[in-house]
Amino acid sequence: MFHASGMCTFRCWTPTVSDTTALTNIGSLVTNDPSVGNGPLGQITDAVVVIDDGLITWVGPASQFDAADTVIDLEGRALLPGFVDSHAHPVFAGDRAPEFAARMAGQAYSAGGIRSTVAHTRAASDDDLRAGIDRLAGEFLRSGITTFEAKSGYGLTIDDEARALRIAREATNETTYLGAHVVPAEFADDPDGYVALVTGAMLDACAPYARWIDVFCDRGAFDADQAREILRAGMERGLLPRIHANQLQHGDGIRVAVEVDAASADHCTYASDEDLELLAGSNTVATLLPGAEFSTRSPYPDARRMIDAGVVVAIATDCNPGSSYTTSMPFCIAVAVRDMHLTPDEAVWSATAGGARALRRDDIGRIAPGARADLVSLNAPSHIHLAYRPGVDLIDRVWRSPIAPKVGP
Repeated sequence: MFHASGMCTFRCWTPTVSDTTALTNIGSLVTNDPSVGNGPLGQITDAVVVIDDGLITWVGPASQFDAADTVIDLEGRALLPGFVDSHAHPVFAGDRAPEFAARMAGQAYSAGGIRSTVAHTRAASDDDLRAGIDRLAGEFLRSGITTFEAKSGYGLTIDDEARALRIAREATNETTYLGAHVVPAEFADDPDGYVALVTGAMLDACAPYARWIDVFCDRGAFDADQAREILRAGMERGLLPRIHANQLQHGDGIRVAVEVDAASADHCTYASDEDLELLAGSNTVATLLPGAEFSTRSPYPDARRMIDAGVVVAIATDCNPGSSYTTSMPFCIAVAVRDMHLTPDEAVWSATAGGARALRRDDIGRIAPGARADLVSLNAPSHIHLAYRPGVDLIDRVWRSPIAPKVGP
């Protein structure tokens, strides 16, 4: 039986020696493997998970559990894969709270606000940027996020983009070169010149620190032809493509994503039936960002329509100082259920296995032998409580494997 405590005690567990640890008395286990449990989440009740040296080695019902060196009784709590945040912008300086207040007073959102963060980021020291991403990385972990992606995009000069990625690389292996976030003020009259910089000297400086390349293909940023050129240049340097698509209006971003076999098309707020058909027939995940619509009072994408069309959906925080300043995946899950028409099961899958798919990873987002021991237990008997109790801190413990993650082109 699960017994709720008076307060949530967050604990992050990382093994320091090689021994077997069994998590027992799990009330509801989400494996994301329908072959081993019930329903699309592969749920097992009264379950046990065994960990050895940072990897999961056994999963099953308590009745079949043998023994382990260490046993941790979860007292009926729910256990899930660690959340996978496949879209975040955590390397920045400055604050855009006044912009948020203006939007809440009726001012429309546009991509132009990015430039104010660019000015603060360029002026910040390395130590300031490092302190900022360290703070946000701690917040991610406390919200149950065990893997997060980190984009550049607030420097927009060769040196500032490269240092953003170098600093981000200290916190995560999932780093994304986003020199094509917006055209900076100094290139306002020469956007083609900026594209040449992004695909030339800036790419040369940034590629060693990045796994991914991204571009904001939307109003006020880059058009489809520019996006293709930028993504293909990155791909020639061994970077994998992803794209900001169709956030502010309908456009060709989703089509470009499918054309280049992007891992993810992110936002997808404005998606036509043709767009969904393209996504459903591709390897591209639609990554939805509930915090952005919540913080900009923009229309929410219809995730129900996407899933019914056969599209693979992920949920991410889009943590950034302008349009989604949150590090809480539980919040994003609750909003996705309430306003994007996902079921609680679908939202949890999208925040775990969906995020892993958007990063083209098979070692995270699931609880199965061979996967990393990245896990989250809840101060609740079921994952449904993440949406059922919005705004309540339900994170009990977070397990994050100390072994190097499996990443690479």
